Amino acid sequence: MKFNANSLPNDPEQLKQMLIELQQRMDDELADKDNKLAEKDAAYQLLLERYNLKLTKEYGKKSEQMPGADEVFNEVELVLDEHDKQLLVDSNSNTTTKTKPKRKPLPAALPRKEVVVDIDKSDKVCDCCQSPLHKMGESSSETLEFVPAHINVIKTIRPKYACRQCERNGVESVVKTAIMPATPIPKSIATASLLSQIISCKYQFGLPLYRQETLFSDIGLELSRQTMSSWILRSAQLLEPLYRRLKEILLAEPVIFADETPLKVIKAEKATSYMWVYCCGSDSASEKTNIVLYDYHNSRAAQCAIDFLDGYQGYMHVDGYKAYGLTEAKLVACLAHIRRKFVDAKKIQAKKTTGKVDVALNLIGKLYGIEQRIKGKSVEDKFNIRQSHAKPIVKELHSWLIKHKDKIPPKSKLGEAISYSLNQFDKFQRYLEDGRLSIDNNRAERAIKPFVIGRKAWLFSNTCNGAHASAILYSLVETAKANGLVVHDYISKCLQHIAEQPNNLEPLLPWNIERG
Repeated sequence: MKFNANSLPNDPEQLKQMLIELQQRMDDELADKDNKLAEKDAAYQLLLERYNLKLTKEYGKKSEQMPGADEVFNEVELVLDEHDKQLLVDSNSNTTTKTKPKRKPLPAALPRKEVVVDIDKSDKVCDCCQSPLHKMGESSSETLEFVPAHINVIKTIRPKYACRQCERNGVESVVKTAIMPATPIPKSIATASLLSQIISCKYQFGLPLYRQETLFSDIGLELSRQTMSSWILRSAQLLEPLYRRLKEILLAEPVIFADETPLKVIKAEKATSYMWVYCCGSDSASEKTNIVLYDYHNSRAAQCAIDFLDGYQGYMHVDGYKAYGLTEAKLVACLAHIRRKFVDAKKIQAKKTTGKVDVALNLIGKLYGIEQRIKGKSVEDKFNIRQSHAKPIVKELHSWLIKHKDKIPPKSKLGEAISYSLNQFDKFQRYLEDGRLSIDNNRAERAIKPFVIGRKAWLFSNTCNGAHASAILYSLVETAKANGLVVHDYISKCLQHIAEQPNNLEPLLPWNIERG
């Protein structure tokens, strides 16, 4: 800043006041520049965090247990106070030792074919004295042989009977013949077994119809994907009453799980549709009621869940999607989603360093450790153990979140994790209320995963009707798997039974079905 010496006042007091004002103005300008630099630096750090996290997700290890690569981190997030250090000291490190894998014996139920590999007859003499050798025992080993699938043509013959006496007397005879056996799709060449094969290949193993068309062609059967598509739609219509019966049972359960995932439907009104999933029980077939139901909608609106739940007021495990909050269910938030936010923050922390994010992950790890120990216990035991062991840790975690809420930049990954956790915390700690509840929503995430994997193979649905049919068939496939059933056998039995007795669905419930 330049001054004209002639314009400066001669009075010392005026000159002093002018210098004070000039100094204040310069201080304000420097402070403003410092603030702008701090804002730019914070924005740079946030962009760098997201860039590094993106790199880690794209090219790094996918496991949430891994800390990530050497990246720039925020020192504020790294500095630990004495209380944080004590929380980390209190953690119990569990070390696991790897066991040498052992080959399991091949199932005894598999058919076996014996192949004897013997030495030549000329070698069955002693090399020393030329005396004949005797068989002292044998060694054996087993290998697996694959026999390609084959198609059988079932020719149904129905003898016709008429009266010769009436024919001799000139009376028209009544021809008698057996009634044609019921089939899922009348006048079709498809049996329940063939339909089940097509359904299980697509919805269990993610094999699109055009690939199945090639497989059938390789074994000598020309079967177009258009024909198979029409069979799938018809099969879904047949199985829909069973789907509705399973829905009634699901909504009578005190605890359910829910999730949703996008789906592209070419001829839908909106570009992106959604497949919602609702389930109860667990992945273990030991549970009495294991049900997985998919529900297709060309929307992610809350009304989709409201319509499906139809006034359901029990507990429902969900993620943080706000639409579930408009239902009448008592929501239980997912600790796995909370943990995932902190894992993202951990991934951008430098290797071999310990920061505040480790404190949160340590507390969450303790809660999961308790869940691991109470697995298989009664509902009452789970409740009591959680109250005595998990509840104090939940309170400690909540106090830690509140304490660091204003200390961590809210737009940083750790700040976002803390904000998300506090928003979900009231719904999360609800799992302490009842021993039937789970600590997370992983049941629903595992239930929807087969659909997500299959979607990578067939990419999209052509019509809304096709997506609705997929929802029904995926539901029965995943419900069969959850109950330890062979999917092909279960679908085949259901189709044949409904063709014969459409109004008798109780024998088809997974826990009522005849096995074997």
